[in-house]
Amino acid sequence: MIKSMTGYGNAGFENDNLIIQVEVRSLNSKFLDLSIRSPRQFTEKELEIRNLAQSILDRGKVSITVDFTTKGSVDLPVAINESLFQLFYQKYKGLATLVNESSPDLFKLALQSPNVISQITTDEKDDEGDWIAVKKVITEALNKCDSFRQDEGNSLFEKLIGNIDTIAAGLEEIKQNEGNRKSKIKDKIRNHFNEWLDENAFDANRFEQELIYYFEKLDITEELVRLDTHLKYFSKCLKEDTLQGKKLGFISQEIGREINTIGSKANDAAMQKHVIHMKDELEKIKEQALNVL
Repeated sequence: MIKSMTGYGNAGFENDNLIIQVEVRSLNSKFLDLSIRSPRQFTEKELEIRNLAQSILDRGKVSITVDFTTKGSVDLPVAINESLFQLFYQKYKGLATLVNESSPDLFKLALQSPNVISQITTDEKDDEGDWIAVKKVITEALNKCDSFRQDEGNSLFEKLIGNIDTIAAGLEEIKQNEGNRKSKIKDKIRNHFNEWLDENAFDANRFEQELIYYFEKLDITEELVRLDTHLKYFSKCLKEDTLQGKKLGFISQEIGREINTIGSKANDAAMQKHVIHMKDELEKIKEQALNVL
């Protein structure tokens, strides 16, 4: 069955140390247009997130939002060497006394002295453990979004089948009226021909050629057969499991081409009503097909 490209999924995880929330939204797009919002510590994992989204959702305009919060006490990202700070402070204070200088900036000067403050290297093992948990939640949210797409696809399937059935019903009406249309055309030509024959001489061979050309120009037998084939193929593709969105778009174009040709050739008011109704249904199909994965 087909899938929709419209989807939504969210997932969360919480333990004594952290809280993770992931939200995934998707809309229709010709390609995978991915937007990722995640904490800075997981920036280098964006390629892995992209590959994960590609494997599950394939394509669409997808946004992934990752919220990551740690619990409990938060360690400072820097280390302060208190002993070294005191040494610098006492040294600067002694120098200030030596020159009889009173400086209110001794604290700031000592704190900014070399090696008093140093960066703490993040524990890579902790980061990797956090990422494993975050990746699991992202995968769950993506799978929920994919399930949402499947449900939306089932609704799309019913709508598209209904549209195709309506066009097929119009096609059957045109087929049933085709005999009457041909009879009307023949009677019209015969009457005009008799009127013209009473007043003019003519070349019988030339007239026969023109008549054959005229009937071929108005004949819609091939268009009816092709349209019937396209409608059946469209219905078949709707029931297949593989990605069908782009294929359905191409088939819709072919259906439209045959309907337009029938309308231009029909030269019959009754048929034109069916053609207009079929065009209206086709526009609905084209609009819906844009959202099929």
